[in-house]
Amino acid sequence: LADMGVDDGAEQREVVAVSLGRQLDHARQRTRHLQHGDAAFAAARDPAADQGDGHDFTLLGSIIHAHVGELFPGMTVENCHQFRITRNSDLWVDEEEMENLLQALQGELPRRRFSDAVRLEVADDMPDDLVELLLDHAKLGREDLYRVSGAVNLHRLAAIYDDVERDDLKYEPFVPGLQARLRGEEPIFEVLQRGDVLLHHPFQSFAPVVELVRQAARDPNVMAIKQTLYRTDSGSPLVEALIEAAQAGKDVTALVELRARFDEQANIQIASRLQAVGANVVYGIVGYKTHAKMLLIVRREGKKLRRYVHLGTGNYHAKTATAYTDVGLMTASASFGEDVQALFDQLTGLGRATRMNRLLQSPFTLHKTLIELIGREIDEAKAGRPARIVARMNSLSELSTIRALYEASQAGVQVDLIVRGICCLRPGVPGLSENIRVRSIVGRFLEHSRVCHFHAAGEELTYCSSADWMSRNLFRRVETCFPIKDPRLRQRVVQETLEIYLQDNTQSWELQSDGSYVRVQPKSPGDRVSAQETLLDRHTG
Repeated sequence: LADMGVDDGAEQREVVAVSLGRQLDHARQRTRHLQHGDAAFAAARDPAADQGDGHDFTLLGSIIHAHVGELFPGMTVENCHQFRITRNSDLWVDEEEMENLLQALQGELPRRRFSDAVRLEVADDMPDDLVELLLDHAKLGREDLYRVSGAVNLHRLAAIYDDVERDDLKYEPFVPGLQARLRGEEPIFEVLQRGDVLLHHPFQSFAPVVELVRQAARDPNVMAIKQTLYRTDSGSPLVEALIEAAQAGKDVTALVELRARFDEQANIQIASRLQAVGANVVYGIVGYKTHAKMLLIVRREGKKLRRYVHLGTGNYHAKTATAYTDVGLMTASASFGEDVQALFDQLTGLGRATRMNRLLQSPFTLHKTLIELIGREIDEAKAGRPARIVARMNSLSELSTIRALYEASQAGVQVDLIVRGICCLRPGVPGLSENIRVRSIVGRFLEHSRVCHFHAAGEELTYCSSADWMSRNLFRRVETCFPIKDPRLRQRVVQETLEIYLQDNTQSWELQSDGSYVRVQPKSPGDRVSAQETLLDRHTG
């Protein structure tokens, strides 16, 4: 049995899709006639290779399959199969009993690779006796076994994309758009004094968020900067700006979520760098991950202090902002500023939970308010008036929310859901969910925005949020949900993040009542609608 690697389901650190070029000609000849289950993955030649500069690829597993006998001289290899073990990636620390979360996580990280197994994937032709051996070794049951026809880890193919220069097989590059209001030399603070700015990534640039923090770091009138950091890129320009601000003597507070799964080590390094320059680094509330996306800047203007705020649905990560769809709001609204200030006070231990002006927050008011808003739509439908709910999220699994949506459907509320990933609700079930439609969009960009819209008796309430409709987000994390009050911006959010996605017929999959998905097809080429392509054309020009 050739062990093709035990993977912890987290860090893909091996380069396992190897570009070998013409040097593999000899190995290809030797593997061509092998009669084993992995023969389909023996080296395959790019048709373009015969026309000039081509590429030949093979998985590392195929090389081992082809030459496994050479690893065991004098022995006969009877079987060679790939397998992959996924381990529980949660790190356990007793937050109530330890004094230093950072040090506790540092001590726990090396143990992740030895944590409990949760899944076993094997090649589909692996004999049962070997499967049982692996299940017994990993202490797993048959329900944890997945037989795979093909490579057991498709992440290993990701390296090919960057190794091959085939523009005809890749998306055309684009430059994210920049609103006219933000193109000049005027400081962003002055732009926000005249009105809110809505950013829709990746169609619009993330650069204004970075520039806002940079300007704050260098502005002598800025007194304080507070920001949450859940996931961010290595060498993050935002972290560099916070360091610059701290070195300039400003009051910098960074709430770094050390328990962001798979980013623990990176966040420990960020926290250490910020502490080294005098920033106030905090780690949130015991028992609750801080998943909220908030930035607060306090600026002295004459004899008054003004707060500037950024709230978003996605992380402060300049790189993923070019690949994930997210919505961000920059505002100088006093009510938003007071709410974000109060929330930072809660998270840094300087204040207690208080009633917010505009923000909804987990674990206190978000779930309760969602249920109330759904209930209002139910009442409107029962009274014979228009009622509608449209929402998009990454995952939907929270039981009481699903039950409320079922009740809304039974009352006659039209419910449209755009759920990229996990969806535990079944639409179209007679007597239960006839008025609910669910679709998933799978395209060039990862759909990451969380947005919900309620007809609300004509009031038209629209919210953007950092939270999915899952138990962990609604009850075990600190999350923010913010309303879009400006009618012009609200209309834009509804149109760009909801309505156009409900019209998509090229990258949409509709969930059926039996749990299967059916791809939506345009009736004719002229009816083709792609939400992502439309937004690229609209904003990037």
